[in-house]
Parts: sequence; structure tokens; C-alpha cells
Amino acid sequence: MSIRYSQDFKDSLVKLHQEGRSLKSLADEFGPSKDSIAIWVKQATPIMIKGQSKTLKDVKQLEKRLAIFGGRKRNFITHILTGIERPSY
Repeated sequence: MSIRYSQDFKDSLVKLHQEGRSLKSLADEFGPSKDSIAIWVKQATPIMIKGQSKTLKDVKQLEKRLAIFGGRKRNFITHILTGIERPSY
């Protein structure tokens, strides 16, 4: 059985890790596995895309919102994130 953690809880652990706490110490104290906490940290770590700071979580949310584009989703996301125009045929 998997445990669902609130976003506030996840954000708190990410912040503690960013402040210097180890994944092991957070896992020991709060309960989630080191792997789960590492995933949350990765999802919250900003990356620069076209001069804008985005997180993996932001990109995944964009993918969900664009799911209505079906097969065109990947090309559309690539265009949004990179600014690369699709060739006209």
C-alpha cells in the first residue's frame, strides 16, 4: 500500500534538503523513502528554458494540459520549450 503525501509536506522536505539536510536524515525523520524525496527534489529543481526558470513539475503540468493535441503534443511542447518552428510542408 502506498502512502500519499500532501504537496505541502513534499515542499517542506524539498526545502529542508535545499537547506542542507541529507536525503537519509529526512527519510529517517519523516518516513518517506530517500528515493521518493529525491524525486520530489528533482521535480522542484529549476532549469532554464528560453531564459525562463521552469521545473520538471511545470513541464509535466504543461504536457497534461496539452494532451488534447494528441499526436501533435510532442511537437507542440518542443516548439513551446525551444522556440523551434516546425517546418511547413
